[in-house]
Amino acid sequence: MRLADLADMNYMTSDKPYPRGEIQLKGPSVTTGYFKDAKRSAEAFDNGWLKTGDVGMILPNGSVKIIDRAKNIFKLSQGEYIAPDKLEGAYSLSPFIQEIFVHGDSLESTLVCIVVPDFEAIEAYYKKLGKSFLSIKILTFLLKGKRDS
Repeated sequence: MRLADLADMNYMTSDKPYPRGEIQLKGPSVTTGYFKDAKRSAEAFDNGWLKTGDVGMILPNGSVKIIDRAKNIFKLSQGEYIAPDKLEGAYSLSPFIQEIFVHGDSLESTLVCIVVPDFEAIEAYYKKLGKSFLSIKILTFLLKGKRDS
């Protein structure tokens, strides 16, 4: 096992006091590549070392702690790096969000986010404020249309 620098993500094996980088593996129990797919095999290896996509940090006792994912990151057209898992995790802490999905494209400068609101939590919040809110049944009817009637 070794760590490899991920300069784009600012994880370096020279970091002090704990070296950080992508975890790479090599040995007889590690795969030699993808079956009949030389292109993907070449992308997955660095001089015989399998790139796991996990970012690790070596702790004082010599153990490795996984702290991030290298493959769950992309760059927007203006050069900004985005980790959608971190954004989804942060936004999903809201009691008003039931599900969330963040998507980006390296050819675009903005993200797209699909959010499934928690209508019951929103309605309870409005009731607590003493304000009216469209009932879940009406909102569901408007979103789905008459097909469920």
